[in-house]
Amino acid sequence: MGRVGSCFDNAVSEAFNSVLKVEYVHRHTFRTRTEARLKIATWITDFYNARRLHSRLRVQEPDRLRT
Repeated sequence: MGRVGSCFDNAVSEAFNSVLKVEYVHRHTFRTRTEARLKIATWITDFYNARRLHSRLRVQEPDRLRT
């Protein structure tokens, strides 16, 4: 994160929050906040960071770039 009030930092975090809500949160029902936190964290680490195609990575899976 950069300095307070930087529009560039805000755009990145808002874009991620939008993807998270559209692709995961609004498609699932959680019984408790603890369950929501656990499943969202798992989605981020197992899918978003590892397998989801990212336009910034020339539409490749992040794990494929490591090999």
